[in-house]
Amino acid sequence: MNKYPINELISHREPMILIGGLDDFNNESATCWLDIDEHSAFYQTDKSGVPAYIGIEYMAQSIAAFAGAKALEQGKPVQIGFLLGSRKYQQKQNFFKNGSHLKVKIVELHKESSGLGVYSCEILNQDGMIACAQVNVFLPPDPQEFVGMSEQE
Repeated sequence: MNKYPINELISHREPMILIGGLDDFNNESATCWLDIDEHSAFYQTDKSGVPAYIGIEYMAQSIAAFAGAKALEQGKPVQIGFLLGSRKYQQKQNFFKNGSHLKVKIVELHKESSGLGVYSCEILNQDGMIACAQVNVFLPPDPQEFVGMSEQE
């Protein structure tokens, strides 16, 4: 498995890259990481952390990193994808606390040739799972065509 910088795996750019990196991946799953500190996007000083609902975006960016790594391994370009929504988002705390090192584990449950996919996702800290959800995404075969862009624009 190759190691890739996170900015090569996802189409986001600073300051909206919210995850730190991709630890490992295979054909069906991946694990990403991030650290929470006062420089984290969406950090709330009065709560000393990031609201736990931002976990959905951590999960989505982990799915994007997984898809990007798989594309690069196959010699293909990294494509943009779209977060469609989540089901059953559960959190054990309201904030991801300052100083936390989080792991985001994703498992591909279902993927269609159209690009629709469903992933089981968990966010873990040193004590175990602190958030989980099923996340629905769309990774269109031709994203530029999907969003109505042409090469002439």
